[in-house]
Amino acid sequence: MDTQRWQHRQWSRSIPTVGVVASLVVGSVAGAAAATSAGATPAAAMAGPALSVDVAAARHTISPDIYGLNGADPAFAVEIGLPVARWGGNASSRYNFQNHTYNTGSDWYFENIVTGPDGTVEAFVQTNAARGAKQIVTIPLVGWVAKDSPQSHPFACGFPATRFPQQDAFDPWDTNCGNGKLDGVDLTGVATDTSVPVDASYGGAMVSHLVSQFGPAASGGVPIYQLDNEPVLWSATHRDVHPEKVTYDELGGKGTAAAASIKAADPGAAVLGPSGWGYCEWVASGLDGCAPGADAAAHGGLNLSQWYLKNMKDFSDANGGQRYLDYFDQHYYPAIDGSVNPTANALRLRSTRSLWDPTYVDESWIGPSGVNAPPLQVIRTMKAWVAQYYPGTKIAITEYNWGANDDINGALAQADVLGIFGREGLDLATMWGEPQPTQPGAYAFRMYRNYDGEGSRFGDVSVSATSSDQGQLAVYGAQRSTDRALTLMVVNKTGDDLTSSVAVAGFSGTGAAQRFTYGPAELTSIVRGDDVTVDAEALTATFPANSVTLLVLPQR
Repeated sequence: MDTQRWQHRQWSRSIPTVGVVASLVVGSVAGAAAATSAGATPAAAMAGPALSVDVAAARHTISPDIYGLNGADPAFAVEIGLPVARWGGNASSRYNFQNHTYNTGSDWYFENIVTGPDGTVEAFVQTNAARGAKQIVTIPLVGWVAKDSPQSHPFACGFPATRFPQQDAFDPWDTNCGNGKLDGVDLTGVATDTSVPVDASYGGAMVSHLVSQFGPAASGGVPIYQLDNEPVLWSATHRDVHPEKVTYDELGGKGTAAAASIKAADPGAAVLGPSGWGYCEWVASGLDGCAPGADAAAHGGLNLSQWYLKNMKDFSDANGGQRYLDYFDQHYYPAIDGSVNPTANALRLRSTRSLWDPTYVDESWIGPSGVNAPPLQVIRTMKAWVAQYYPGTKIAITEYNWGANDDINGALAQADVLGIFGREGLDLATMWGEPQPTQPGAYAFRMYRNYDGEGSRFGDVSVSATSSDQGQLAVYGAQRSTDRALTLMVVNKTGDDLTSSVAVAGFSGTGAAQRFTYGPAELTSIVRGDDVTVDAEALTATFPANSVTLLVLPQR
């Protein structure tokens, strides 16, 4: 089913070398007229669903690591205080730290590319360490890494015309490199054309190298290592060196061996995996396809994720109880393209329910029209599997993207997703295909990480916040540990201005709530609106159509 997934398989670069841009957030009132239009109750506003907040209920810490990115504009990363960045993607599966070379795999004609100085793993670690962001570095497990190669055309490649003169397509800039298909059928490559074999000790050597450069994790070195990238897709993305379908035993054996090698090289570093591409890899091996089959039956009938966790736990128990998996990680892309037509927009906003809602049946090929999966409830399901098979393991989603980051609809979805991550207790997330600083999607991050242009943030302790209709107004509540202010993020998913009452329990405020709004009326800034009066533990506010509003209630 990999043809159904989000088309995102370019190299996950380290932080791009993009020019510094100025902050686009307005830290105070963006002009009296703008503030009035955002703050006043429109005459045509409709009655919205009732909202309620209980500061004493459902309290838990929100991990700052849920606001991570795979890459980011340098100034934007600083502006939002980027907490975590990931070195990953398909090319990381064959990255050779000794010669700074990777292979593009099926993303681009299986070519070996020598990185420039800004593209090395060392540059990634140094850049992100300097700005205070945790780094996730991917360790290859596929069994091969790129060999020494020319730095310019003609490149070494997995299916050269000199060996395979007939192929369906060739790189227009390097006509010796083909796509490895003839009449739509995969050709069988020769691994040594591009790569050299490595075993589990390679991961330990790579970690040792980074420790020698930056120190161990306990002293500011790389804190998290990822066990490769989307391994069940190796037979597609890296079929020139790994044409075989991945089995339970291969994934489990390579995972435990690499984890042991990593921990031996840096005992304080965390290990993250298996980082599957989506639903099919969530539940099945490459051999089984998209549902548990013979491979699962030979492993106690457990699906791939369940068995992976159990296998890591069994390995830990057999080795003195040392933890070898710190984060259970999967990638998640809803099956929505980047369109912004009314149908796609409505689906994009509904589909965020797949992260948590036990009643939401997926509307894509994952649902009844395809493999007929049960409601995903991605975060809750991951937590349940961890609790059963490897308690204490954190959960992560190191690739996700709801699309349309260049449109207000994408910003609404992203703001909703970040609220869900915090409410549901996700431990770490890094968005793939990050928005550019001027795009609406970037403002979803600013609403949580820098809503006033002065570094102010959404709260770090989640509290109970409910809506009588989450499909119209989604609400997320959190209290800040620093000043005890209550922060409420409200996402209006409708095309109407909605006026709603907000009941607030368990909180003693100053009588006024600050208001910050991002919406279609002003797409280049977050607008500081008029304060909202809080009376007798309640307030009433109007939330503009297709907008994200943050209410900040200072504690008395």
